[in-house]
Amino acid sequence: MPPDPAARITRALWRLRHYLRPFRVQMVVMFAAAIGAVAAQIAIPLLTKSVIDGAIAHGVKRMLIPLGLAAIGLGGAEALMNMVRRWIQADAVAHIEKTIRDDLYAHLQRLHASFHDEWQSGQLLSRATTDLSTIRRFAGFGLIFLVINVLQFGAVIVLLVQLNWWLGLVTAVVFAPVLPVCLKFEKRYRVLSRRVQDQQGDLATQIEEAATGIRVLKALGRGRQAAARHDVLASRVYRTQVEKAALLGSFWALLDLIPNAVICVILVLGTVAVSDHALSLGGMVAFITLALQLVWPVEALGYIIASGQEAATAAQRVLEIFDTPPRIVTASRPALPRPAAPRGHLEFSHVAFGYPGAEQPVLRDVVLDLLPGTTTVLTGATGSGKSTLLSLVPRLAEVSSGAVLLNGTDIRELALGGLRSAVGCAFEDATLFSASVRENVMFGAADATEDQIEAALSAAQARFAYDLPWGLDTRIGEQGMALSGGQRQRIALARAILSGPEVLLLDDPLSALDVHTEERVTRALHEVLAGVTALVVAHRPSTVALADTVALLSGGVIAATGTHRDLLASCPEYANLMSASEQEAAA
Repeated sequence: MPPDPAARITRALWRLRHYLRPFRVQMVVMFAAAIGAVAAQIAIPLLTKSVIDGAIAHGVKRMLIPLGLAAIGLGGAEALMNMVRRWIQADAVAHIEKTIRDDLYAHLQRLHASFHDEWQSGQLLSRATTDLSTIRRFAGFGLIFLVINVLQFGAVIVLLVQLNWWLGLVTAVVFAPVLPVCLKFEKRYRVLSRRVQDQQGDLATQIEEAATGIRVLKALGRGRQAAARHDVLASRVYRTQVEKAALLGSFWALLDLIPNAVICVILVLGTVAVSDHALSLGGMVAFITLALQLVWPVEALGYIIASGQEAATAAQRVLEIFDTPPRIVTASRPALPRPAAPRGHLEFSHVAFGYPGAEQPVLRDVVLDLLPGTTTVLTGATGSGKSTLLSLVPRLAEVSSGAVLLNGTDIRELALGGLRSAVGCAFEDATLFSASVRENVMFGAADATEDQIEAALSAAQARFAYDLPWGLDTRIGEQGMALSGGQRQRIALARAILSGPEVLLLDDPLSALDVHTEERVTRALHEVLAGVTALVVAHRPSTVALADTVALLSGGVIAATGTHRDLLASCPEYANLMSASEQEAAA
């Protein structure tokens, strides 16, 4: 026999049950209030029976006022308990949604960088917004009414049997087809629910990419093609939504039909029972009123199962993220910094790195020693693995073999927070946030003073920020798109400088600058890098001039090291690389 749909609906949600634990008291009060409201609702038809069979049938008028007041009291109690239930419920489920969203965001922060490369941003966004809202709606309505409606249905059936055993059993039997109908519906709805949620994630990704890449679309005249792609994905969501709505509509129509059929049967058979004196007139009225109370639980069952299935699918999608373990974590017993060790000593000891599933490693046997306070420029052909090597230092990627040592300690033995505070980064593709210039620059140094911010901006030749409409408080838009590419790079460089790291990693940070600005930044960096261990990826000879040592990365290994002049004279590959860079800059 297929499992109970309620069990299937809540199976995925069960793994999120720990979010309910802080609200156990509220949940008990909420369910008590809901049960009390249902009890008051059920008691009113029984009170009606007493009025008809007692006060009215026997002409005892003095009983009408007390019974009427009792009915008003029951109605008031039902309203009050429903209000209490809704108030507690709204607060609890909103807090649960917030807690899950906070934990999901924190988990996304812990996951390795390659996870975000593999997942579409729209899929992550839909899980953190739409799916969590779906879970909240079910937790705030469906879950409680799934329990309450089952209890109400059972209690009403028991009372109907007590009023007239054979008419009560007939009523229960007529409702029996609801279970197989629900099982069949739940199986089909589950498939459609997952399909539409995945399709919405794909559509969100396409919309986000079109929004962030709007300049490229306009420049290449690809707006019509992007719109066509959007139309394909939106039409796919539309068709699935319509198919889901058709299934839900037919299911609800059937659930509407069954209670109405039951009422018709009760009216006919109840009339016979009253004429045979097997049921009093008041009992007949109470029976019909109680039977009408079965209509809502049955009709609501369709919505509850539908929303529950959507919530179960949403929970499964959210758990796909929670079930992804971080590949890069802090050691269980992080090593403490060595007091006598020099600050900023960075060493690559026979480092190798390869992407999962790749036949050849990107790095094979990298050996490089950066003494404290020195500047090393890393150069090499495009695709030689320079950026990958830099990403190993803050553990944005993990070495396949060998070790990266900071101040004599394997970075895998250090606390991640401490390691990343000691390492500052500025990448070629400068990432800024939808915030003010000040907030972006202070991202790695929240306690920086105005003088320190000004010094960092001056060193990065980013004083243009003071000339923006609101100075440093000017918001620069999503991904800093209100700035030019060179301006974004200089703001990112200022951010890295301001963090005051022991080791500064610069991944071709001047690629978007013109020759004159690059010269000014280079001169300023000479002062900034004094006393800081720096590893700089560069191609231009002017940037290479920053170096105490130049390292040529080729074939996955450090093929040559030395000064710029020595390598030009002794290493043909390096000389050709610099010559090509000069010609490209001149062009």
